[in-house]
Amino acid sequence: MRRKLQRRMVSLRRSHKKWIMVAADVVMIPVALWAAWALRLGQWWPQFYIERFWWLFPLIVLIGIFVFARLGLYRAIVRFMGGQAFLAIVKGSVVLALILWSLAFVARYTGFPRSIPIIFGLVLFTLVGGSRILVRSFYQWLSRHYTNKEPVVIFGAGSAGAQLGSALQNGREFIPVAFLDSNPALWRLSVQGMVVYNPNELETLISQFGIKRVLLAVPNATKKQRKAILDQLEPFSIHVQTTPSMPDIVSGKASVDQLQEVELEDLLGRDPVPANAALFNACIHEKVVLVTGAGGSIGSELCRQVVKAGPTTLVLFEQSEFGLYQIESELKRNEHVLFHGVQLVPLLGSVCNAHRIKEVFERYKVNTVYHAAAYKHVPLVEHNVFEGIRNNVIGTKVVAEAAKEAGAGHFVLISTDKAVRPTNVMGATKRLAEMVVQHLAVESDTLFSMVRFGNVLGSSGSVVPLFREQIRRGGPVTVTHPDITRFFMTIPEAASLVVQAGAMGQGGDVFVLDMGKPVKIVDLARRMIELSGFEVKTEEQPEGDIEIEFSGLRPGEKLYEELLIGEAVSGTDHPKIMRANEELLPKAELHAFLEALSAAEGQQDALSARDILEKAVKGFKPNSPLVDLLSGVGEKAPVEGKTSFH
Repeated sequence: MRRKLQRRMVSLRRSHKKWIMVAADVVMIPVALWAAWALRLGQWWPQFYIERFWWLFPLIVLIGIFVFARLGLYRAIVRFMGGQAFLAIVKGSVVLALILWSLAFVARYTGFPRSIPIIFGLVLFTLVGGSRILVRSFYQWLSRHYTNKEPVVIFGAGSAGAQLGSALQNGREFIPVAFLDSNPALWRLSVQGMVVYNPNELETLISQFGIKRVLLAVPNATKKQRKAILDQLEPFSIHVQTTPSMPDIVSGKASVDQLQEVELEDLLGRDPVPANAALFNACIHEKVVLVTGAGGSIGSELCRQVVKAGPTTLVLFEQSEFGLYQIESELKRNEHVLFHGVQLVPLLGSVCNAHRIKEVFERYKVNTVYHAAAYKHVPLVEHNVFEGIRNNVIGTKVVAEAAKEAGAGHFVLISTDKAVRPTNVMGATKRLAEMVVQHLAVESDTLFSMVRFGNVLGSSGSVVPLFREQIRRGGPVTVTHPDITRFFMTIPEAASLVVQAGAMGQGGDVFVLDMGKPVKIVDLARRMIELSGFEVKTEEQPEGDIEIEFSGLRPGEKLYEELLIGEAVSGTDHPKIMRANEELLPKAELHAFLEALSAAEGQQDALSARDILEKAVKGFKPNSPLVDLLSGVGEKAPVEGKTSFH
């Protein structure tokens, strides 16, 4: 019955609703005039005055409907009424009170109490405004208690929470029933007609309203504060979503009611250190900057941050046509490109193409290089050994040598924690690339440096989007090993620190970023399941929703990653950047290893290539058999027409 009433209220034609409001005011305006007489004289029916001034009743109704119509009151939708509509009622009440005073006193009627217009205006505002508040409240009460919309709780009773509550009440999907807030001063107060509760009372609200979803409306909270909130919510296995950050809301990129899934950075609770402007601009401002691998996860973010520092030219070098198209299209819309004259140069090509790389440096007089082009996926490089060596080692050598020959000011290699005591070909190639750069840094005018860090959130192949998709499909969520851990950092934070570290380079530096504490991947999977509103299915909880399966370590995969090879490490001017002292491979040995790798490729002998990497890279101990998909284990048969690395 109540749901039918709600549907009928909403489905009435706009013209019908307008005439209902007019009819209500036709009744309330004369009632307000009668009430003014009754209150002034203390009589329920002041017959003498009503008989004498009877003509005021129909006249004030006609004038009142005209005034309210001109003020736009009948164009307002009652269930969405806000401050403007109530201001129109205030104005209308004042105008009608003045008109009543004019009719009585300008026409020189005697015996008309001077307080009647004032009382009339106050009563009229109360009746006209109060009737609309009652209708709006009645509709919201029906929506909250008799609706098919999902009941939700909003965490955060501030302005963002109030805006979100208002938007959801008028939407079609969710209906807010209560607020939670960590501020004790707000407990038991009412916001948008809903009570603010202590977060510890969530279990009671879940039982009372059948809550399955909590919406975080704390856009100003720090990462640490958001993590504390998520820790409070985790035990309840309810779906947690968040509103966008305040900068996105203020800039117009998002609105407060655009709900998002909880990001991993919220679970980590890492608050990034603001960038040092002097370090950030040192190698970029009014310079020509080259970013290789510009379409990749790190490369594209480097490009976004580089343009903010005001280079004269940004050269985007990328072998993926689609990746290059995406980042160029995005940067073309960037305000620094549109209004500050930053020139974009999108170039397709491989970093292994020495001739093309040399042309880039000669044509554009590059000052600073951020070398992010690399194959980074451990299992894929295990299956494609020579392409990993070619792209990661030889590609780095080609770009670094071209930078040195052209006299570029800075060259920064993006490295990885997997280069430390590697157990896979990818990590070994990245460490060998570091050694190539270390060698070139000796007696060079170009300042070469390397920046080493762990996993970045949201990069291609990251576990977070994989877990989210597996949860969406209903599981299982696959984790390789119950004890596997990884370091994590956001892409913007990593890119910012790379730029700042590069500015501190003195030649041959290996910088290590402070990645915080390692995260246990199985714990990450469990938290993502629970914050999506599901229970983890285990032997102890066989009725759970989603199971975590352990698939076993993949070829070349380590249980944990490290950032330092030795113990020699020192601080820098930045609290999140350290300088490592890694040993340098002699020049003759390095060239011998590169020649040997080239010969192994000519023979398509991946096993020999991996053996050479073991000898060249200290601490490299493969933890799986060779799985190269083309050469086969130990095959040494020559392949006609194969090219070498040179």
